[in-house]
Amino acid sequence: MSASGGRVPESDEVSAMLIARLLADTATLAEKLDAARGELDTRGWPVAMAETVASGEDAIEILLPEGDAGEVRAILGKHFSPCDLLVATREIAIPQVFVSDMDSTMIGQECIDELADFAGIKPHIAAITERAMQGELDFRAALRERVGLLAGLGEAAIGECLAERVRPMAGAKTLVATLKSLGCKTVLVTGGFHAFADPVAEELGFDRVVANRLATAGGKLTGGLDGAITDGAIKAQVLTEEAAQLGGNAVSLAMGDGANDAPMLQTATFGIAYRAKPKAREAADGWIERGDLTAVLELLGVPKQDWVRG
Repeated sequence: MSASGGRVPESDEVSAMLIARLLADTATLAEKLDAARGELDTRGWPVAMAETVASGEDAIEILLPEGDAGEVRAILGKHFSPCDLLVATREIAIPQVFVSDMDSTMIGQECIDELADFAGIKPHIAAITERAMQGELDFRAALRERVGLLAGLGEAAIGECLAERVRPMAGAKTLVATLKSLGCKTVLVTGGFHAFADPVAEELGFDRVVANRLATAGGKLTGGLDGAITDGAIKAQVLTEEAAQLGGNAVSLAMGDGANDAPMLQTATFGIAYRAKPKAREAADGWIERGDLTAVLELLGVPKQDWVRG
C-alpha cells in the first residue's frame, strides 16, 4: 500500500492520464473543487478538465494528465468527504463481469452474527467478525472458530434468520438488474454461507454464487464446514477466472467492505469499497460512503433513464 492510502501504483499509474468521477454535495461542489484543484496543483498535477457527468446532476468528472492514483484519491476524498469516488488510470467502462461480497455489501447484515443471536452468543461472535473484517485475524481461523461456536444450533434458525433479519442494501436490486441488462455477468462471492447466499442471490438476480457450506447432522449445525473455505484468495481467483472466460481484455468490477475483499478489489479493473473497513478502502480504486448502491451506476456513467429499477 502507498502512504496515501491507495494501492501501490503500477509503473504507468503515476504518469498515465487519471480519470476521477465523484458524487458529492452540489451546494459546496465548486468551493471544494477549487480547494482540491489547488492542492493538486501544488503537487504538480494540474486538473485538465472538470465537468458534470450525464449520469447525475451531482456527478463530476475530473481529468488529470498525470498523478499518483492513490494520492489523488486521498486528496479528493479529503476535500469532498463524504463522497462517492472512483479514480481510474483507463477509460471508465461498463464491466463485463461484476463480483461482489454479500455481508455488509449487498445485504445490510453479517449473517453469522445474526445467526449467533439465535444461539444467544451474538456479542462474542460479532466481536470476532469485526476483527476478521478489519484484517486483525486470519480469516480462515476466525471463520472456523465462529462456526464451531454454533454447534448444536437448530438448522431451522437459518430460515428464521433469513426471513426476519436479512435485507438487501438500498439500491442492490437496481445495481444488479442494470448491470445484467448491459450484458454484465454477476457473481456473488462470500465468506459467508450458501444457506444465506443462495436465496439472497436469487432475490437480487445474481448469475452465480460462491460461498461456504455449513455442516449439519440431525437437523442441527455440527460446528464444522463442508468443503473448501471461500476466503480472500478464492474471491480474487473467482474474479480472475470469470474475466478470463470473457477474454484477456475483459473489464471487471469488484465490490466489498472487509479486509478479505482486498485481494479481489486489487485484482479487478475497477475495485469499489462499499462503506468499508480501512484495508478494503486502501485496496480499492474508489469507494461509496455517501449514497446507496446505485451510486456505482452513476460512477460508471450509466444514465438514470437506463437503470432497471429493482
